[in-house]
Amino acid sequence: MADPDGLERLWAPYRMEYVREAGADPGGCPFCAMVAGERQTDLIVARGEHCFVAMNLYPYNPGHLMVLPNRHESDLTELTGAESAELTALTQQALRGIRRVSSPHGFNVGINLGSVSGGSIASHLHQHVVPRWGGDANFMTVIGRTKTLPQTVAQSAELLRSVWEEVA
Repeated sequence: MADPDGLERLWAPYRMEYVREAGADPGGCPFCAMVAGERQTDLIVARGEHCFVAMNLYPYNPGHLMVLPNRHESDLTELTGAESAELTALTQQALRGIRRVSSPHGFNVGINLGSVSGGSIASHLHQHVVPRWGGDANFMTVIGRTKTLPQTVAQSAELLRSVWEEVA
């Protein structure tokens, strides 16, 4: 029996721990825990003075990463000038790095402000950088409703780290 909205459901109960940790309390923020070196530091590609770059644990495509301020802040308009400048500079460096190691045909770059906009961790600002290739939403995605990722997050991170300084 189809759901009233016509969507199939993919049950992913393992994500609940991730969602619970994304609360408004900075002590429970997984990104703040990364900054503090308390968890998933293997996802971090680079650190700046005000911001850092980390792989997305649940990527849309290989090389999907995020650029985040170190400080727990949810609103782009509340970043300092230095944080904003570094966020942009690190995003540019990420684009150059991904181009170097993966040769994507394009990118989606964006920020979801607030949980209603799709931000799964709305309490800590993060800018997504998603490499795109022609056909990356192929028959597997469209018909099989399954995303095929040909590279692990760890492999993507290692490739980016290997060229990070070169693309500065």
